[in-house]
Amino acid sequence: MEFVVHLLDKTIASSFKGREIGNEKLIGVLDLQQITYKNIDARALITGFQFLQAYYPERLAKCYLLNMPGFFVSVWRMVSYFLEKATLEKIVIVSNEDEKREFIRDIGEEALPEEYGGRAKLVAIQDVILTPMEN
Repeated sequence: MEFVVHLLDKTIASSFKGREIGNEKLIGVLDLQQITYKNIDARALITGFQFLQAYYPERLAKCYLLNMPGFFVSVWRMVSYFLEKATLEKIVIVSNEDEKREFIRDIGEEALPEEYGGRAKLVAIQDVILTPMEN
């Protein structure tokens, strides 16, 4: 749970660099390409989404799930059972070219990393350096 809170707080702080944090919305992208049945942690997914629901209910605009392997469908069914309808409506599974084009259009090529069809540089969350906020 502490890791989920740390991850969400760091994501929020890094997303609004140089601006006051207010009611801005976040777009999440979960790339499941490297996920295997052996390293999936459904409990962690449930915990992460439940934290979003409970403590950051208005922060998440959308969450895109990319490169979902076939086995993950049953995992997702179990995870989604624990989520509220409002949260589920924000989750978009990208599974074909039309959905990928809409995903790129929604985020914008300038903000989307090259790996996902955009023009931005991907920065891993652990490599983000936060600067102290000015008062």
